[in-house]
Amino acid sequence: MPSTPTLLHGGCHCGSLALAFSTALEPMQTTPRACDCSFCRAHGAAWVSDPGGHLAIHHRPERLPTYRQGSLTAQFVVCNDCGVLVAVVFDDGDRRYAAVNVRCLDARDAFAAPVPASPQALSKEQKEARWRQAWIADVVTAHR
Repeated sequence: MPSTPTLLHGGCHCGSLALAFSTALEPMQTTPRACDCSFCRAHGAAWVSDPGGHLAIHHRPERLPTYRQGSLTAQFVVCNDCGVLVAVVFDDGDRRYAAVNVRCLDARDAFAAPVPASPQALSKEQKEARWRQAWIADVVTAHR
C-alpha cells in the first residue's frame, strides 16, 4: 500500500460527470471486477472499490443521472449526454456506497487486468452485504 492515498480522476467522455477517487490501494495491485451481466458487458465495465477510500461524483445541476436494472437495488451512474457508465451506487439508509468503473478513470491502464465476476448468482441480500463490505463507504455527490 502507498503511504499516502492516491487520487485518481476520471469521468464521462463529454465532461458532464467527473470523479475523484482517493484510495490507499496500489492501482497495479488492484484487480477490477468485470461483471458478467448484460448491462455491464454492454458498457465494458470493470469495477474497483476501496472500503477505506473516498469518492466524489460531480454532476450538472440536474439530478444525478442513474439507471436501475437487475435487482433494482444498485443505481448505475450513466451520463445522459454521452452514455458513459462511470460508477454504481447503493443507498443504505443515510449511507451511500459506490464502486468506480475503472475504464472511465484517467489512469485506467494503471490497474491489473480485470477478472470476471458474477453477482447475478447472489441473492439481493448477499449483494447488499458484499457491497457494504467491499465498496467505497465515503461517497459524496455534488453539482459542478
